[in-house]
Amino acid sequence: MSGLARRALAELVGTALLVATVVGSGIAASRLSPDDVGLQLLENALATGAVLIALIIALQPVSAAFNPVVTLAERWLGVIGWREAGALIAAQMAGGILGSVLANLMFELPAVTIAATERTGTGLWLAEAVATAGLLLVIFGAARSGRKDMVAVAVGGYITAAYWFTSSTSFANPAVTVARMFSDSFAGIAPSSVLPFIAMQLAGGVLAAGLIRLLYPHAEQAAAEITTEGQTR
Repeated sequence: MSGLARRALAELVGTALLVATVVGSGIAASRLSPDDVGLQLLENALATGAVLIALIIALQPVSAAFNPVVTLAERWLGVIGWREAGALIAAQMAGGILGSVLANLMFELPAVTIAATERTGTGLWLAEAVATAGLLLVIFGAARSGRKDMVAVAVGGYITAAYWFTSSTSFANPAVTVARMFSDSFAGIAPSSVLPFIAMQLAGGVLAAGLIRLLYPHAEQAAAEITTEGQTR
């Protein structure tokens, strides 16, 4: 199997398991704590943060972005080409949808149920830009510090916190956003709300890219270490 194929497979599997956790823990939380939305969110957040740590540690030697905005940032920094970026993003999107389907099936729901939960408003849109920008700063900042072994913990901790300090509960990922459209559950998002969320996630990515250049003049070196690690194994 070629290096790019291995990386795409890692992105597909990782994103599928991430979304299965986001959606599945949301369904479980709504069943276990039906009268306490705050507890449901806590259960959802802890499961998501924990699985991110586990998946990044397990798949980082191959590829562990699980997020099109992160992949686009790597492309902007020049460490991967458009062909690689396109393949990885396609794998992330496909994996996300697969994860949502798997979560639905594990909880004996129809494989696909279109979400009806509207998530709209300037506060939520701003939250998505902030959440995504912060995520990229955490990833590239941790890598630039020379502690790429701590990226998993940093990302898991940040996302767990961002569930609570952002009004949108920090989707911060276009693949996850699209995938959550296919589960009418606690974690779902209505199709009409998806595009504004993705637009603000991309805006947050652009903001973060500029800040990364200013804060870490040699950020591409750290990005290259993370990105090319899987190409040499």
